Amino acid sequence: QVQLVESGGGLVQAGGSLRLSCAASGRTFSTYAVGWFRQAPGKEREFVAAVNWSGSSTYYADSVKGRFTISRDNAENTLYLQMISLKPEDTAVYYCAAQLGLSGTYYIRAREYDYWGQGTQVTVSS
Repeated sequence: QVQLVESGGGLVQAGGSLRLSCAASGRTFSTYAVGWFRQAPGKEREFVAAVNWSGSSTYYADSVKGRFTISRDNAENTLYLQMISLKPEDTAVYYCAAQLGLSGTYYIRAREYDYWGQGTQVTVSS
């Protein structure tokens, strides 16, 4: 099992930047594929970005491609999401998720993840 705790959310103006962190504890973080999802009020949880266990493969939703960067530091058991050029439509609760994944793949569907953090609020004002 792995426990996940997100941090780094907050209020930022449109065009600004934030970096989210997801600290993992429990079983070896480097054996997990991890990802970021977000959920805005009244909307379904949606995929944002994913990375495989080694960090060699990443995938992004079209809505964030070129603005968000997912990365991980397995030595520090931490996942990151660097967000730039933020837009009001990026406002949501952001969740990190983990799933055992030594095959080298990443996962983009919420149902593929077994472990979730509690979320961190990101609010982008116009």
